[in-house]
Amino acid sequence: MEVTVKLKYLRISPRKTRLIADKLKRKTVPDAEKFLEFARKKGAEPILKLLKSGIAAARQRFEWEKNNLYISIIKVDEGPTLKRSRARARGRFFPILKRSSHITMTLKPIEIKKQKPKKGKKLVGKPFAEKTVKSGDKPKVRKSRTQKKTIGPKIKTRREAQKTFRRKSF
Repeated sequence: MEVTVKLKYLRISPRKTRLIADKLKRKTVPDAEKFLEFARKKGAEPILKLLKSGIAAARQRFEWEKNNLYISIIKVDEGPTLKRSRARARGRFFPILKRSSHITMTLKPIEIKKQKPKKGKKLVGKPFAEKTVKSGDKPKVRKSRTQKKTIGPKIKTRREAQKTFRRKSF
């Protein structure tokens, strides 16, 4: 069960509208509303209006609350392009393309699934816990990502650095 709402012939180019729409995918409806209210892009206002229309449709058809909905699909397609022209130097003209877009939004209720315990061995403690080691094998230890690699000998003092990097005279 889902609610699909459409907005057609929006006079904003699809490229500009997708900047907002791509950030709304898989967001809950309250989070998406807050994001759209404070977004500074021109395409945020019509998308917010479309979202409110979808919430009203979900409430009317299925009696769903807006807190239990999320945006499952939001698509911005290209609509018809208005072709205009502008006069340029030496009697030429320059084409102006006024693009429009069609927006499709699908709202679904949030389903809480019960997680079944996975079959097999469980790792206890940290996610990179060491596994049991057979006799004679050395345990493999993972290095943390923040640990830096050292290349060459460590230079402790300035004097040692001068000795190391001293050039030979010819």
